[in-house]
Amino acid sequence: MTLIKSISGIRGTIGGSVGDNLTPVDIVNFASAFGAWIKEKTNKTTPKIVVGRDARLSGAMVQELVMQTLVGLGVEVLDLGLSTTPTVELAVPWEHADGGIILTASHNPKQWNALKLLNAKGEFISASDGKMLLEKIEKQDFNFAKIDDLGSISVLENYFEKHIDHILGLEMVDATAIKNANFKAVVDGVNSTGGVAVPMLLEALGVQVTKIHCEPTGHFAHNPEPLKEHLWELSEMVVTEKADFGITVDPDVDRLAFVCEDGEMFGEEYTLVACADYILSKKSGHVTSNLSSSRALRDVAQLHGGCYDAAKVGEVNVVELMKAKSSVIGGEGNGGIIYPDSHYGRDALVGIALFLTHLANQKVSISVLRKTYPAYFMYKGKINLTPDIDIDGLLLAIKEKYTSEKVTAIDGVKVDLEEAWFHLRKSNTEPIIRVYTEAKSLELAQDLAKIIQKQIAEILEVLKK
Repeated sequence: MTLIKSISGIRGTIGGSVGDNLTPVDIVNFASAFGAWIKEKTNKTTPKIVVGRDARLSGAMVQELVMQTLVGLGVEVLDLGLSTTPTVELAVPWEHADGGIILTASHNPKQWNALKLLNAKGEFISASDGKMLLEKIEKQDFNFAKIDDLGSISVLENYFEKHIDHILGLEMVDATAIKNANFKAVVDGVNSTGGVAVPMLLEALGVQVTKIHCEPTGHFAHNPEPLKEHLWELSEMVVTEKADFGITVDPDVDRLAFVCEDGEMFGEEYTLVACADYILSKKSGHVTSNLSSSRALRDVAQLHGGCYDAAKVGEVNVVELMKAKSSVIGGEGNGGIIYPDSHYGRDALVGIALFLTHLANQKVSISVLRKTYPAYFMYKGKINLTPDIDIDGLLLAIKEKYTSEKVTAIDGVKVDLEEAWFHLRKSNTEPIIRVYTEAKSLELAQDLAKIIQKQIAEILEVLKK
């Protein structure tokens, strides 16, 4: 079964059986529920909903199904077409819309797609709203419009330009410093909309750009998750072109990773660390990430006299805690930058502008900048879920085993050791348990993961008896 319904949307693989995969029937049902829920929530006869998508192969088909379903409900649809997640998030409040739908499966391979849902602020809907929506889907509780009350579709144009103009106007973005640095970059757009938006931003900042995989065909040239093992071509091109750095994003442009001038990864965890270092050098305050993010962010926050807060995994949870703490910057360790002075959503384009401002001001190479931060190494593993696994029992047993250490149980179980940590949690997007570890070396992180995985296997054997 590859259909996952959650409080933030629906995700699955294209084709297959209704209810088991992301079929046209499931797409229509989910779009119907969201449109009907928006109408009830706003008490408007003709609410407005912004719809945009990444470039994956199923995108056009899914978007037509979603938009025409909303038209059938009497909704005014604002069509962004090929877009990015942060662009849709900005368009919702700018267009005074009542909600938004982003059609993207983020870093998942090409057979996946998803509907991600936004409120009127352009932020992901809350857990309570998501729960209500899931109940509406179960009940098939939607009423379609009569012929004279059908909705309409309007095309929104030039939104990449509007997004970029917005970024250039941010107080902490120093476009002049970036232009004077005469940076040369290689961009891997993974054949999605980042291949259009990222070069546009860089060119507006005066950066010389070499493009690879920037045609938004949806035929991903490699695994679209921006990890080292998928980016060997970008790394080689950075060295060959004698570029100052390489940049890559995921298909919907909310995750950001850099490659150093020597072809080595800057580290996706350190994208947020560097941006936070820059912002905290200008203003004091709280920094927020999720529990699975690097300890380096906490160290940098403390170095600047700031405070670090950890939220449950999930953008909506990070945003909620950022608002509660009035955080000056936050995000997720997967390269997701959330900068409140722009908007409360992960935005790789904003991240690029902040990062390059910092790099230009420091007047050092990107590899030298990386060496200024605490050195931690993370290992990310997973355990495939089967119906017989008692997840709650497993997590409780781990928690009880480490009662002498600092244990956080707001999202799975995270155990902070003196020189390392590990985090076990059920994924929101895949049928797996994620096993994250971090230590002072990759070998130590891998060794810790092996120990934890062995303990998990032993606990599961006991739980089966």
